[in-house]
Amino acid sequence: MKFEISQTDPSSKARAGEITTDHGTIQTPIFMPVGTAGTVKAVHISELSKPINAQIILGNTYHLYLRPGLEIIEAAGGLHRFNGWDKPILTDSGGYQVYSLAGTGRKIVEEGVKFKSHIDGSTHFFSPEYVMDIQRTIGADIIMAFDECTPYPCTYEYARNSMDMTHRWLDRCITRFDETSPKYGYQQVLFPIVQGSVYSDLRKVSAEYIASKNAFGNAIGGLSVGEPVEDMYKMADEVTDILPKDKPRYLMGVGTPANILEGIALGIDMFDCVMPTRNARNGMIFTTEGIINIKNEKWKSDFSVIDPFFAEDTHGQYSKAYLRHLIRCEEMLGPMIASVFNLRFYLWLVGEARKEIMAGTFTTWKSRMLPQFMNRL
Repeated sequence: MKFEISQTDPSSKARAGEITTDHGTIQTPIFMPVGTAGTVKAVHISELSKPINAQIILGNTYHLYLRPGLEIIEAAGGLHRFNGWDKPILTDSGGYQVYSLAGTGRKIVEEGVKFKSHIDGSTHFFSPEYVMDIQRTIGADIIMAFDECTPYPCTYEYARNSMDMTHRWLDRCITRFDETSPKYGYQQVLFPIVQGSVYSDLRKVSAEYIASKNAFGNAIGGLSVGEPVEDMYKMADEVTDILPKDKPRYLMGVGTPANILEGIALGIDMFDCVMPTRNARNGMIFTTEGIINIKNEKWKSDFSVIDPFFAEDTHGQYSKAYLRHLIRCEEMLGPMIASVFNLRFYLWLVGEARKEIMAGTFTTWKSRMLPQFMNRL
């Protein structure tokens, strides 16, 4: 694998680059649709290619481990063959899902994390070594180190202790990763994760520690978990000043269109979030003209297309009135159409940002377009 920067923006830290993997090239900045259980919910694999134009998707280590299980995935030849996606895949480590299980008997110790399945209550244990083994079996191109995602708010002492443990876990992840090999004949790379909550000194310490590992790429975790957006931007800004400039940077679990554009300006290359698909299923549609709550009465008799800019795409012929009808009636087609539209918008958004970076006009374009993208219609 390799990462090359093609262009930088003269008035921000934004950059356009390319990540080359054995499953194809990823043009950055990029948004990665979240495929929790081996599928991007309500979206067909063929639609991820066109009209969405996804270049990489996520798989979820925790969920895939529980269902269908490692035996099935390995027998299939890895997640790519299991779900039919022939482009790059990234898997998270399960750290965020374990974080979300707080209050359900989860126990974090130095060796790892004991937790109960949300499906049947069965008990499981994730160690850093086992998480590496799981992700080797799933077969993603990019795999994440096992970390603890600190809650917000948390005390300084908790954040520091958690960060230190995440660093110790990272060393164990690297050891296990280095002593094992890919299972399916293509290369895998490991991304460490910067932690430290919203404490600047901890974030800097963590970024320096992660940078010292000289991994292929690096991630920023523990943000977008309830902290003020200004804190998220501040932490990302400080961390990207430290992480190597010649390696891809991934801001985990972010976010809104505004979050993504601001993150790009801070030097972030990769993003993921469930927002475009989760919100789609609840009737929130992101368009080039602004945000639509399709359940509102005002769209009941609006027979114009959902977004004129994408009128020629798959599903582009559907009207706002029809989509509202489907969502209100809880017809399966409604969330499917809405999910495709939202992901199409997100991939278009990062694609346009890349074009503007290449042209040297990203900052002025961002300032002009942000109010439009976040406008409530």
